Amino acid sequence: MNLKVISRNVGLALLVSALFMLLSVFVSMAHGNDSALAALLISFAITFTVGIFPFIFVRKVPAISLKDGYMIVFLSWILSFIFGMLPYALWGGPFSVANAWFESVSGFTTTGATILEDIEALPPSLLFWRSSTHFIGGLGVVVFLLLIIPSSSPVKFRLTSMELSSLSKEGYKTRSNRIIFIFASVYICIFIASFFSYLIAGMGPFDAVNHAFSVSATGGFSTRNLSIGYFDSVAIDLITIVFMFLSSIHFGLIYIVVVQRTLKPLRNPVLGFYFVTLILISVVSGISLKLQTPDLSLGTAFLQSSFHVVSYASTTGFAIGDNSTWPMLPCFLLLVASMFCGCAGSTTGGLKIDRAVVLGKCVERHVRKIISPSSVTEIRFGNQILHEEDVYPHVLYIAMYFLVMGMSVIFCLMTGDPNGHAFTGTISSLGTVGPSLGSIGSLGNYNAEPVAMKLIFSLDMFLGRVEIFPVLAVFSVIFHRSRK
Repeated sequence: MNLKVISRNVGLALLVSALFMLLSVFVSMAHGNDSALAALLISFAITFTVGIFPFIFVRKVPAISLKDGYMIVFLSWILSFIFGMLPYALWGGPFSVANAWFESVSGFTTTGATILEDIEALPPSLLFWRSSTHFIGGLGVVVFLLLIIPSSSPVKFRLTSMELSSLSKEGYKTRSNRIIFIFASVYICIFIASFFSYLIAGMGPFDAVNHAFSVSATGGFSTRNLSIGYFDSVAIDLITIVFMFLSSIHFGLIYIVVVQRTLKPLRNPVLGFYFVTLILISVVSGISLKLQTPDLSLGTAFLQSSFHVVSYASTTGFAIGDNSTWPMLPCFLLLVASMFCGCAGSTTGGLKIDRAVVLGKCVERHVRKIISPSSVTEIRFGNQILHEEDVYPHVLYIAMYFLVMGMSVIFCLMTGDPNGHAFTGTISSLGTVGPSLGSIGSLGNYNAEPVAMKLIFSLDMFLGRVEIFPVLAVFSVIFHRSRK
């Protein structure tokens, strides 16, 4: 590995974080030099100095090897977590080192889980920084890098393959530069559209920009203790549902629909399955809420169920009510939505609904093979015919996903799990959803969890966002290097 190349490119990622810290400083000044000004200035100075250091002392080396690329991606995320926790830790309050780490990881991985019991007690600039970590992480720490790396670099497509899942890569069917352009342009357009939609619906500019950061990144950090429910506006609720859904579907499909002005991409089987699944779960949850909560109107029951189902499935985690009071059935369905999440090629984390569709087709093919052993069976994915080598990695990933989930639950139980959130917290963290059920539900927080469990959940968030195999690849590179 070329440490000079790695340090120079990781420095770019840190400079991105430093830029948003500087913007947070300006927010602090605009609000009368709030209490986080010093913390943000110091954090900016440290992050900028470390980020710019390689550019001063390391000569530019254009060649990047595959191993270098993997390390750049891995270290860009890890160091963003570390430097991203500085504003929290320096400001103090409820932010111990463990809590600052948890909040930083949750922000950059767009999970949206929080340790804050009183969000509105934070100064505006720190709220802005908190939402900014969603925006940075949603686009991908490394996608910022890829926008700058020369297109002639032989490793650029490999870096793209690591930052965007293979399912996403298959869907775009284009070169790495095009993939990055599509992802970034759709992402920024969703942010802008959601920001102006919130303004028109009556949300203030500061709240609008923070919630637009969160909804475009499917993150879930809010500026209010009651999340979206604070605004008590059906219009804002519906706007949020629309943009949570848009942010959770394949960005390539959105791009083609808008640029080519055709609805043909919407016939995509994965999108259809995802949409129908959301409708069915919302309807069943709404009926259950109405039947077991008679004083709730039918419209409110379906609005609450639809909002939270889309929120959990899209891994956003916004809320308009407290699901800790919900019946068992809709709570169970929310957990199911938290496992499979949104589509590949979006800002969602977790397992991805695409893999669920692939798994279902594999099961169907196997059953047909049992009934007619001599028949020739194929697995079709839209207009594509998937071969064994195409299907195997995704089925293997599903197995690895549930293996990691099981191990995480076991480690949480070993800590004592005083609040009984080992299983639900793991599902939510690995799916990068954020809220789960009970005291860590839609309006809850993770502050009461033991430090060890917070660290386990932080690792789950990272694995759910970056995906498991790229992280294993990095550790494999490090292991083989250490053996030499």
